[in-house]
Amino acid sequence: MDKKEFEGNEQLNNNATPEETAASANTSEASVEAETFSAAPENVNPANIAAANASPEAVPVMNKVGGGSTPPSSPKGGKGWMIASIVLAAALIIVLIKPPFQKDDSSTAVATVNGSDITKAQLYDKLVEAGGETTLQNLITTTLVDQEAKKANITVTDEDINAEIEDLKTQFGGEDALNAALAQSSMTLDDLKAQMPLQVEIRKLLEPKVTVTDEDVSTYFNENKATFNQEEEVQASHILVATKEEADAIVKQLKEGADFATLAKEKSSDTGSKDKGGDLGFFKKGDMVTEFSDAAFALKVGETSGAVKSDYGYHVIKVTDRKEAHEYTLEEKKEEIKKTLISQKVSEMSSTWLQDLTTNATITNTLTDEPEASATPAASAEPEATEAPAAE
Repeated sequence: MDKKEFEGNEQLNNNATPEETAASANTSEASVEAETFSAAPENVNPANIAAANASPEAVPVMNKVGGGSTPPSSPKGGKGWMIASIVLAAALIIVLIKPPFQKDDSSTAVATVNGSDITKAQLYDKLVEAGGETTLQNLITTTLVDQEAKKANITVTDEDINAEIEDLKTQFGGEDALNAALAQSSMTLDDLKAQMPLQVEIRKLLEPKVTVTDEDVSTYFNENKATFNQEEEVQASHILVATKEEADAIVKQLKEGADFATLAKEKSSDTGSKDKGGDLGFFKKGDMVTEFSDAAFALKVGETSGAVKSDYGYHVIKVTDRKEAHEYTLEEKKEEIKKTLISQKVSEMSSTWLQDLTTNATITNTLTDEPEASATPAASAEPEATEAPAAE
């Protein structure tokens, strides 16, 4: 990156690197069973959020210093499929699981408009039209997987769910990033947990069918060795102001015992970090503009800089933690890589496995099966809702 990519402090809410964007795209391509049983539109798939929101041309140079929140990175390790398949149309599921549209009450009004009834049957028809076929297919798939899990004596425990959630947090880069991804899909962590049993069952059913050899692990490590190396990182906080005089005054206050976080909240113009006491989290040297990085990486933990000028203004920087560079060995990363490869293979297998499961099952689907010539669905027999009378 160079300075010409800087687009202004008010636009610093796109942090995803081009590499993360590419990883997100790859993960999305690997989300094979999302096509099989995801009822949600593609644009609410958290695995695609980073790719949708991050444009390489818009990535600022100092992408962690500025206003706005950090969009989540996509999960790495081949498990994007787990999130890709969790968003179900809840209202439709309720309707289809517990239909209030029995033969004896399909004409019951669910609403009235100026005396004109809208019946349960009409509501049902509209809900089916809006996505009932896909939602019912999701329920069929869930039932098939549950049946297979029961045959294999597979159970899903709270520990299983929590382990999957923790794994996803790691892949997204932390709990905040995962929550942000879920929020963009109008979901909460509890919503995710409620849908996770299906994913756990699929994993437990398919993992025994997967084989990962030491040679597979070694090949993966050698092909991706650079990605395992840990660059030196520092964690720092900063206070951003417009002039050197303001920065010098802050330095003076700090020397006199003022609290850094308090001053950041009061005086910093960086809307992305001021409410966190100026904390920028951990970053690599290349994540920031040269002037900022050189100053931050020259400080020891606990030290505070003088006024540091950059294109953003003047910074007062305090380093709060440091991670030394580390080159990982195959032995150190062996288990992590094995887990990644297993997840990838489960993802690759799942679509075909689910298709075979569906093909070999006896399924009656009243929304897609050809109706009998003489059969007329009760719901369809109901008249359309009449328009409200015009006000006189």
